[in-house]
Amino acid sequence: MDARSEEIISGLRQKFKAVILLYENQKSKAADLQQKNLELTSKATDLEHELDELKKKYEHLKISKVLASVPGEDVHETKLQVNRIVREIDKCIALLNR
Repeated sequence: MDARSEEIISGLRQKFKAVILLYENQKSKAADLQQKNLELTSKATDLEHELDELKKKYEHLKISKVLASVPGEDVHETKLQVNRIVREIDKCIALLNR
């Protein structure tokens, strides 16, 4: 081989090494991003569950407030709340019977 051919081969080797290094860096970044995505997805799921629990607690507080009100002060709202409670209990019973 002449010097020109060796120079070309050496240049190609360096470029291949650079491409391989870039590939490995991108592969590492992709793995990090996938891990972060999993963590964020898990956190979002946890927050959704927490939100559901808070909504239930809020609904229970509203029901407690209505039930604690002086009789005759919003009887219709109290009846609606009691009906919602009964429906929720019925759903729970249906789930338990499965």
